[in-house]
This record gives sequence, structure tokens and C-alpha cells, in this order.
Amino acid sequence: MIALSLAEIATAVGGQTYDIPDPSVRVTGPVVIDSRKVTDGSLFAAFVGERVDGHDYAAAVVEAGAAAVLASRPVGVPAIVVDDVQAALGALARTVVERLGATLVALTGSAGKTSTKDLIAQVLSRKAPTVFTPGSFNNEIGLPLTALSATDDTRYLVLEMGARGKGHIRYLTGLTPPRIGVVLNVGTAHIGEFGGREQIAEAKGELVESLPADGTAILNADDPLVRAMASRTKARVLLFGEGADADVRAENVRLTENGQPSFSLRTPSGCSDVTLRLYGEHHVSNALAAAAVAHDLGMSVEEIALVLSEAGALSRWRMEVTERPDGVTVVNDAYNANPESMRAALRALVAMGRGRRTWAVLGHMAELGDEALAEHDAVGRLAVRLNVSKLVAVGGREASWLQLGAYNEGSWGEESVHVSDAQAAVDLLRSELRPGDVVLVKASRSVGLESVAQALLAVDGDNVGEVAAR
Repeated sequence: MIALSLAEIATAVGGQTYDIPDPSVRVTGPVVIDSRKVTDGSLFAAFVGERVDGHDYAAAVVEAGAAAVLASRPVGVPAIVVDDVQAALGALARTVVERLGATLVALTGSAGKTSTKDLIAQVLSRKAPTVFTPGSFNNEIGLPLTALSATDDTRYLVLEMGARGKGHIRYLTGLTPPRIGVVLNVGTAHIGEFGGREQIAEAKGELVESLPADGTAILNADDPLVRAMASRTKARVLLFGEGADADVRAENVRLTENGQPSFSLRTPSGCSDVTLRLYGEHHVSNALAAAAVAHDLGMSVEEIALVLSEAGALSRWRMEVTERPDGVTVVNDAYNANPESMRAALRALVAMGRGRRTWAVLGHMAELGDEALAEHDAVGRLAVRLNVSKLVAVGGREASWLQLGAYNEGSWGEESVHVSDAQAAVDLLRSELRPGDVVLVKASRSVGLESVAQALLAVDGDNVGEVAAR
């Protein structure tokens, strides 16, 4: 964080100081919510969780070097006491970004947020010091913590914004007001909570409504609900997509033999070729969004194309591809899942297969509400239409819907199977995988299917097919 005195922080958050001998002492380390991450000069924000109360660690964090604790009650060590620690964290983030003067780039969407955020960050880092959301740290606590990690030399702050209801993004943009806002898509993620795609679009559009008149709204021209958001902003609108009328677009899209997208990137300043290191055609749209941000900030098309072609995956368990010594390829995309990302992952699996046996190890997609049966059935059917070699549906009721959709679409019989849990899936795969097979593992985060991918890559001296890629 930029260095601030405890007195300045107390003023910013509207708090009272307790047990602080010298209010001029400055916080020079990070703001943290995990006592294990405290370093000299840190500010520790004490949250009360379901099982742990951060206030109980106050003495320990000060002993470990924290300058003070941001707390909701006095704790017997230097503390700034507020009514609401979460609100205070947001207020402190707002103060920091106002002092910082960096350009804030915010993005949202139903699918692809984290991958796109990682691409934007890698491109902008070539231009100037850039801070960005780690992983999917995109909520009311994670976003302020990201903003607070900026330092005096930060010039770009790239923030992923998630939403589980109307008003969430409006709240986040109030903490960290963006100058550039990117909306990727409106899909069916969390549709059970929102009630419909139109309601999701209403919530996502809060991002472009927050932009200033001298800002830029970067919108997906290929998604009608996103494109329509142009009427909801006073900012300049820049469209990206594959259509001819997009300002930043991809032409001649194709996949390499490894399933990596290649295309010609065209911006208002020219054209240059891109071959991504990421897997799956769905990353073309993500790359275009990143290119649009970079173009708006003055980067040349040649430089943008070069960095995109060099960029890799920064966040775990998102199309994370590992080839074992026996030639089995494991694609760990188990961080999360919704219908759009499931379809994209299946298409990427087939593109990577190309004559090899392909396995789709899939679990349930959460928060789909009344659409859950239809969406799981549709994913199972798509696996058949794409000629995936074998579907392994893992879990309970929703997994049975995946398997039933596949069975009804193609009468697969033994080509689709429903197993009870991750261990059963591992046992099946270990007994049936052959050298050269490609295995996709994907489900909502709550399922924990990353354990399947990890098990397939674990060292087992008795079976060469289970030796991890190193």
C-alpha cells in the first residue's frame, strides 16, 4: 500500500484510535485479513467469520510486526476501531485510489473474467507498472484488498468485479471508480439468483453506468445484451468481437493442432497476427477485450499482438494443461463452471484431441435455479454432438442429468457413465486411460474436481500412466 499514517487511515475510515502511542506511525506494509500474511508495517483487518474471529489474533499480529489492527472493538493493542470493518476497508481503498492517480480498468461478465483480467494485466505491464486482482478476488473484500496493494509507482489497476445480485457492481465501482469498463458477456452463471439473463444484464451494466464522460466502455459486439449497454453510458464506446463492425476484431480465426487460437488482430491503428498460448477458441474474445483496453491506452497493434502471443495463464485450474510422460494430457479447468464455460471447454477438448481419445470428467454447475435440469441435460447432449469419446459425470442429481442427456442424445451406453464422487472417477480413469488420451476436468468450485486432475498427475511408481509431468 502507499504509505499512510495511522492518523490518516483513521480519518479515511471514520474510526477512533485506541492504544496507539504515536498516530504518526505509518503503515508501510500490505493490508491483510490473514494473520499468517502479516509483515512489518502491515495493517491487519480483523473480520469475524463463521469459525474464526480475527480480533482473537490482534496481539499476535502486532507482535509479528503489524503497525495496527483495523477492528470493530478495542483489542488491547494499537487499533483503529470502526463500526463495520468491511465498509472501512472499502473507504480506505477509495482514499488510496484517489491519491494514487492510476488508471483503473474494471471488467465483468458471466464467463472469462479471470482469464481476461490476466491477459489485460500482462499486456499493460509492458507499458507501465500494473497491479491486478489475484485469482478471482473480486468481491466486497477481495477488490479493496487488491486496490490497497497498489504502490506509488502503480500506473494501471486492473480489477475484476463479480456480482451475485443487483447493486453489487455499483457498490464496487463506488469503492474503486474505473475510467475503463469492460463487459465480456451475459450468460447464465448465477441465473438462479438473478432470475434471468435480462436481470443479469441489468446488474452487469452497472459497470458502464459508473464510467465518467472521458472514460471508455469496452463492450462485446457479439453479445446483443452487452452491445445494448452502449445506451447506458456517457463514456466513449469501443466494440470488440468477430463481426465486421467491431472496432477491435479478430479475422481468420483458426486453431493450431494443439487447440490454441490463432487470428489476425485488427484495430483502428492496423493489423497484426496473434497465436495465443491459451487453449480453446473462446479465448479469442478474451484476447480481443484485452486488446481493446490496450488500444484505448495508446499501445500499437504490433505491440499488443506480441504480448498477447507471449501471455500465459496466471490463475490456477483454468484450462491448465499438463502432459504426462506417457502422453496422457490432463486439462484442469476445475476452478468453476457455468453453461457457457462448459460448452467452451468441451469444444477446446475436442480441438485438442484431434484423433486422440477424449474424456470429459464433469460435475454439476451451481446456482442455475429452475434452469439446472435443462442446462445439465444440454451439456451432456453437446458432449455427444462434439464426439467426445467418453463422458464421466461425477456427483449426485445434477451429474445424473449430465449423463442422461448424453445417453438420450446418442444412446452412448458405455460411452457415458455416472460415478458417485471424485475418488470413483479417479479409480475409473486410472483403470481405463491409455497413452495419448486427453482428459478434461471441470465443475463448479464447490465440487472440488481439481482433486481428480491432481490425482491423475500424482506420482505412482506402480503405474507409468500415473507419473506426473515435471
